Amino acid sequence: MKLATFFAGAGGLDLGFSQAGFDVIWANEYDKSIWETYEKNHEGVYLDKRSITEIPTNEVPDCDGIIGGPPCQSWSEAGAKRGIGDKRGQLFYDFIRILADKQPKFFLAENVSGMLLASHGSALENIKSMFRECGYNLSFKMLNVSDYGVPQDRKRVFFVGYRTDLGIEFKFPTPTTLENKIPLSKAIGDLKDNVLSAQKGNITNGEGCLISNHEYMTGGFSTIYMSRNRVRSWDEVSFTIQAGGRHAPCHPQAPKFEFVEQNVRVFVPGKEDLYRRLSVRECARVQTFPDNFKFYYKNIADGYKMIGNAVPVRMANVLAKKILDDLKNLNHSEQIKTQKWHLVSNMIESTSVIAV
Repeated sequence: MKLATFFAGAGGLDLGFSQAGFDVIWANEYDKSIWETYEKNHEGVYLDKRSITEIPTNEVPDCDGIIGGPPCQSWSEAGAKRGIGDKRGQLFYDFIRILADKQPKFFLAENVSGMLLASHGSALENIKSMFRECGYNLSFKMLNVSDYGVPQDRKRVFFVGYRTDLGIEFKFPTPTTLENKIPLSKAIGDLKDNVLSAQKGNITNGEGCLISNHEYMTGGFSTIYMSRNRVRSWDEVSFTIQAGGRHAPCHPQAPKFEFVEQNVRVFVPGKEDLYRRLSVRECARVQTFPDNFKFYYKNIADGYKMIGNAVPVRMANVLAKKILDDLKNLNHSEQIKTQKWHLVSNMIESTSVIAV
């Protein structure tokens, strides 16, 4: 099963699908700060570095599936919220353009839960209609990845479609950790030592990190950050890993923020030294990237951005396995039909010979 991927980023989706057994043959990513990370972690995959708007359909290789996560800032509750009125929001249309022309067996697209805001209602319904009109049975759902073995509260919407002539519809997998979430103690407990603070200007320590990328951003915390508790305990799942390092959750070694008044909290007096942001590697762990997946950057902010924008690898893998099973079962059914047809044909031929 060959895949083409768009808005690949560091490749969380790509890795999850590869682990499930898909063959990623071509990827597209426009952000040059990500190129080295993608190419060194996805060897053998051709990386197209143009904007999707500049890519003719005939230059995308034939494939069995197309996957991707169009930029989310336009739809985000914490971002611009301009939706389809923003050029970044309109990139969804280019994803659909290529899908309509290539007609692979399936597609998967991921985006933020902000797409469900009432202000985006008509645009969302239009996108759903376009997926259906270009020949796909569409399944759509918001999932919290913590229900599928990811140690993080992270709600995202997923569009999955099978080409209508296949005659099947995608059913989202049943949650596996609805009651038994994966806590931070299991995800990052072994990383509590050997962490480094970033160098001056939040420049990376590079090979000086004893554990790859195990370094954290330094600098002050904004009033917005301090308006809410930003600490989850060792026995809880993490807050959402965001693309901005300054908004990274605090490490669970610290006590939860002390409430002062509405929208105002402070570090517990006398415990200030315990408050630090999760490191880049800890964020990667929470996003279920394996430790041998190395992120390349000069400014540590780029490391947080790559990780925060990614689809958690484990979530991608869960969906990929379901898609692969569906398509394998479909192929198996077609083989049985073909075998039965040949059997009937042989019986007819044998009967005809006897009759003669």
